[in-house]
Amino acid sequence: MSIGIGVVGCGMIANFHARAIKDAPGAELVACTSSRREKAQAFAEEHGGTAADSLQAMLADPQVDAITICTPSGLHLEPALAAAAAGKHVFVEKPLEITVERCDEIIEACKQANVRLGVAFQSRFYESSQVIKAAVDQGRFGVVTLADAYIKWYRSQEYYDSGAWRGTWKLDGGGALMNQAIHTVDLLAWIMGPVTEVSALAGTLAHERIEVEDVAVATVRFASGALGVIEATTASFPGSLKRIEITGSRGSATLEEEDIKVWDFADALADDQRIRDELGAKTKTGGGASDPAAIGHHGHTMLFSDFVKAIQAGSEPAVCGREGRRSVEIICAIYESAKTGLPVRIG
Repeated sequence: MSIGIGVVGCGMIANFHARAIKDAPGAELVACTSSRREKAQAFAEEHGGTAADSLQAMLADPQVDAITICTPSGLHLEPALAAAAAGKHVFVEKPLEITVERCDEIIEACKQANVRLGVAFQSRFYESSQVIKAAVDQGRFGVVTLADAYIKWYRSQEYYDSGAWRGTWKLDGGGALMNQAIHTVDLLAWIMGPVTEVSALAGTLAHERIEVEDVAVATVRFASGALGVIEATTASFPGSLKRIEITGSRGSATLEEEDIKVWDFADALADDQRIRDELGAKTKTGGGASDPAAIGHHGHTMLFSDFVKAIQAGSEPAVCGREGRRSVEIICAIYESAKTGLPVRIG
């Protein structure tokens, strides 16, 4: 039995969700809705399903078992609460919401309604990401000393001018960190475990007419004792693939988008050469570094496949609400530190 999914918000990212739903076993796109009726109609004509006149009309459709929310970041809460109240499962494009408190409202509503909640952090599903996490969990790095994330992307002034919500605290929730770097922040924390403290600087240096940062740097302390740096910007022409570097007393690894560029350990294993050979050139797109549309939908397909399985099994998705909350908490702490000039503890 397939799970009928309705799309809320029919902007650019919704197209990737639609393609992923089509490719995900057990998923079916059955409806969509947008604040602009003509946009929903065009989306339905391209991807299938019925264009509903409103969110409430879509939630009343018995074919809709779940929704995926593709609205601007600061408009995730309301449709999520409405869907949970209607007994529909909820999938949310990153970030879950733009504050920890709003994330918690969604998590609690879905818990009370006994519906599944998933969040779009597809980088966790890439084989290269899972290989690095397994190496950390197995202790192959020895004492992990540094774990760093670099997101040096480029967005033009025209990008920010293209939508009134872009670059605003109310709807974007932040800039280079909350909108662009959050995938890498999530991946770093998933691989390394809890972040306990951050200290940060941020600024708006290269763009006009935006409220949020286009550059930020934070030092990070992990619960393990390891230290790290997060660098994020949308003002690095022409834009580079996102990168995570992990170094320790017995090994080092570098992940660049889906590619493992460095894989060196004092205690070699038989599979290490295969990892270097097979996972060194996996990236097929620009990863969004200079063009937000230059991504594939294969990661979202894995997310929706997992989400459908969780609904069918009555279990938690791999990236559940609690997991989706983590990166928002870290980024909000970085913003607080940049604002006050003081270290901020987490948890």
